[in-house]
Amino acid sequence: MADTFSADVLLHLSTSSAAAVDRAARSVVTVHARDRLGASGVLWRDGVVVAASDAVERDEDLAVTLPDGQRLTAALAGRDPTTDVAVLRVESTQGVTVTETGDPAALRPGHFVLAVGRRGDEGAAVVASLGIVATSAGPWRSMRGGAIDRLLRLDLRLDPTAEGGALVDAAGKTMGIVVPGPRRRVLAIPATTIDRVADQLLAKGRIPRGYVGLGMRRVRLDAKSAQSLSPPRRMGVIVLSVDPEGPAARAGLMLGDVLTTWGGSPVADVRDIMERLGPESVGTAVELGVIRAGTPTRASVAIVERPAAA
Repeated sequence: MADTFSADVLLHLSTSSAAAVDRAARSVVTVHARDRLGASGVLWRDGVVVAASDAVERDEDLAVTLPDGQRLTAALAGRDPTTDVAVLRVESTQGVTVTETGDPAALRPGHFVLAVGRRGDEGAAVVASLGIVATSAGPWRSMRGGAIDRLLRLDLRLDPTAEGGALVDAAGKTMGIVVPGPRRRVLAIPATTIDRVADQLLAKGRIPRGYVGLGMRRVRLDAKSAQSLSPPRRMGVIVLSVDPEGPAARAGLMLGDVLTTWGGSPVADVRDIMERLGPESVGTAVELGVIRAGTPTRASVAIVERPAAA
């Protein structure tokens, strides 16, 4: 009896998993946007494919292969490297099912999930990986400063060609797209983030980011400089380059200056600054705490939109 029950449970799990993959795969396409191998994407809206920005290595000569094997030319509507989202336009997706999204906030650690993609070198072959949600937490900032609505870290093996493919729950709904993260971890960009970013990219072609015109890196302060701060601290951000036409240059910042605060809050890493240069920062001014030649001073910088080439 126990063996029969176990076999029935496994058979049900296997059948349900395959059904969820079949359902999601109707909206998953192959994205031809890099030379070494294909990637995956999801038909997010009619005529709109969402993919991982890092997997879209060129801006032109793009194409997608639909589930029925039809290959279509695609155009890049825009990309946001800070959230790893790229949006492609395709002329005709008639007969292809737009993905059905779910609520990423419903995912909890331990929930079974699937990563569903397509292999570009095998026509319309579906690839799938089964795993669990390892972490499901609140909003976070990527290392590039992008605002992501939910931290979804996954415990599964991601096929390289499935990058940008669908993160699928047990019901077959798409909760986001799967991307490789740091330290070989797999992350998901949640559907709520994709909707927000896609709206902006389709409307403007890019996500505005704040720009101050500085090249920086983390630095350890000498003991005197550290003690001059309130409260004392040992780390800051040193200026390595200054855009002569940028806001920081106009504010008088110089090579060798060490930034210690941003709007009154301590900064100890370049990431601390990048996180503060989101779309909402454009058009605002910020007061920086600076150590110059061992002496604390201040500078007010007007943040502008980051130039496309910067």
